[in-house]
Amino acid sequence: MDFTGYLGDVREMDKERYELSTERIREICGEKQLEEPYYSYFSAVADFLLCVTSVYEGLENFELCKPNSLDLKAVNSELFRDIIGENYEKSYANPEFTLKIAIDNGCNQKLWQMLCFLYTELRGLIPYAFEGDLETLVRYLELFIEVYCSFCYSLTSGEAVLEKEVFEAIYWFERDNLDYFLKKRLVDKLDPGRDFALRLIMEADLSNPDYLYRFGEYITENERRTAEFLNTLPEKEIKAMAATYTEGYRIGFLKAGKPLNKKKTVNIRYNLGFERLVREAVKQFEAMGLAPVIYRAASLSSDIGTERGGRLGYFGAIPNRQCDYDHREDIALYWDREYQRRRLDLQKRVYEENKELANTHAGPAVIEVFGETPFSPVSKDNALRLSESQRKLMVSYREKSGRLTNQYIIGEERSFTIISYPIPEIGKDYEAIFRETVRLNTLDYKLYEGIQQKLIDALDEGEEVRILGTNGNETDLTVALHRLADPDRETIFENCVADVNIPVGEVFTSPVLKGTNGLLNVTSVYLNGLKYIDLRLRFTDGLITEYSCKNYEDEAANRRYIEENLLFSHKTLPLGEFAIGTNTTAYRMSRDYDIGERLPILIGEKTGPHFAVGDTCYSHEEDIRVYNPDGKEIVAKSNEISELRTSDPKKAYFYCHTDITIPYDELKGIYVVSGEKKTPIIENGLFVLPGTEELNVPLLK
Repeated sequence: MDFTGYLGDVREMDKERYELSTERIREICGEKQLEEPYYSYFSAVADFLLCVTSVYEGLENFELCKPNSLDLKAVNSELFRDIIGENYEKSYANPEFTLKIAIDNGCNQKLWQMLCFLYTELRGLIPYAFEGDLETLVRYLELFIEVYCSFCYSLTSGEAVLEKEVFEAIYWFERDNLDYFLKKRLVDKLDPGRDFALRLIMEADLSNPDYLYRFGEYITENERRTAEFLNTLPEKEIKAMAATYTEGYRIGFLKAGKPLNKKKTVNIRYNLGFERLVREAVKQFEAMGLAPVIYRAASLSSDIGTERGGRLGYFGAIPNRQCDYDHREDIALYWDREYQRRRLDLQKRVYEENKELANTHAGPAVIEVFGETPFSPVSKDNALRLSESQRKLMVSYREKSGRLTNQYIIGEERSFTIISYPIPEIGKDYEAIFRETVRLNTLDYKLYEGIQQKLIDALDEGEEVRILGTNGNETDLTVALHRLADPDRETIFENCVADVNIPVGEVFTSPVLKGTNGLLNVTSVYLNGLKYIDLRLRFTDGLITEYSCKNYEDEAANRRYIEENLLFSHKTLPLGEFAIGTNTTAYRMSRDYDIGERLPILIGEKTGPHFAVGDTCYSHEEDIRVYNPDGKEIVAKSNEISELRTSDPKKAYFYCHTDITIPYDELKGIYVVSGEKKTPIIENGLFVLPGTEELNVPLLK
């Protein structure tokens, strides 16, 4: 059947709807049917939408990668001006500001909470305008007009009635459009034909950083200077940097015995500014037979609320991290059991329709950045938050959605790699830190492999490991270890050098939960981009039973902060990983440049022992046989919870894994214990196990 004519008719219908919508929105700016404070809100939002549509109209008739009459730098500034810096204090995207409007004017507070949601949701249209996505634009423009008309015709009926009407407009919009938005998002993650970003990366003139403004993301000096700095590097160095990244990906499949030859696509995730490096990586992946899938990080509440782990995809600068934090749970406005059921049904249907794309997807290859100014959020009670019943639903949804994803993007067959580079915000030593990071990423893995084997040989003899803190760190934690049935052929710890996790190095295991007891304390740490002060987690038989921090004066606020951002609404999490980082060179770099708080976990976890709460490192891959370079099989891949994967799979996984590192200078000691025998690994921040002394060289400089 030929759908060409039908699709053309749909496109024409969208154009007609678009023209009608934009005409009506222009009228809103001039008419004064509403009294204050509503008139100011709707006219301001209408102005913003007209700015967005002007981008769509200005770019529609021009080729993506070529200059036109639009001053995209000025447009970029105008689109994001409202939430930058102090402007956010009086932005309709700020829940505190809209609450103040409601209180000062004696208005319905829930109504203004929904207006805050609506404006923030409409801000998520910016990238769709740059992509020329007419259908998405039209749907949201019509939602805005519907809400506006509700005010025009219903305000005389009372705000209680209006609150109900606005809620229903938003709720049914999300329900009725779920199939459209969910399919679009999932297919974006699988189909290399969705190539908006890829065409920009491969075709734009990268010698002029103005190309960055065509992505539709917020662009700052970080992105521009990164692109400019990469342009100063010789092609040979760019190729070598890309090869470290792409070869790490390939070797990850090889070491795990996974069939890369069965895969056809790889997802490249990165921060804007690294296009020259990504362009070379695309070529190298294509030489491996992998087509790149490069999709944008989520900008709408339905995706932000269900995707966990920060921004997933490609993205520019974050205009306002407090704004992101304020709206991370906006999905609470319409999340309920029926929405969840329908979303899971649709997810299965979309995966089934795109089964070939899903089955042949190899997994993510991630370029992270570090160096941002540390951020500690303010918790706002009037921001939308999931209720207790909604949190339970969300935990259930993520478990079911995770299992569904593993079924189609086959967990046992996919892999990943992550590498990290600094951005200019890290300070005056940016270029020196960048070059030092490149050196870190290419350290002699054979040297570390040999030293780490010494650690593993000692750890394999233990029944448990005891970790003690110092210098204000009160950690006193005992980690129970698996017992080896055949020490000549089996091992507990993986000898991890530099493949999926770049740079080297660490040794890690999945602890036995029963017998893992004590306190894990870190004086200051950043986890998933958020700061924790004096974080304390107490474990009883491997499960978190007490938790606290000192971010806020109110203890209840501290507990809620941990529950939402570390426990991810679970009542508890297990200790899924214990590891000893060996990259003392990275630790030295952090001290030399005073950037310890700005290191990403990817590097930070290599600079001391670390402990992951959540799933093990072998989640969904426990039954794949894995071997260390010495030929011994790694047998400690599961724990008492993940072993439920066959008998009760819904209880086996938490779909989260957060690493928490104790730096060497907060470490009194690590001891391997077996009966009466106690073997020191680290004492007073230095490696003392024979054969590991070379790791101390950077520490003693």
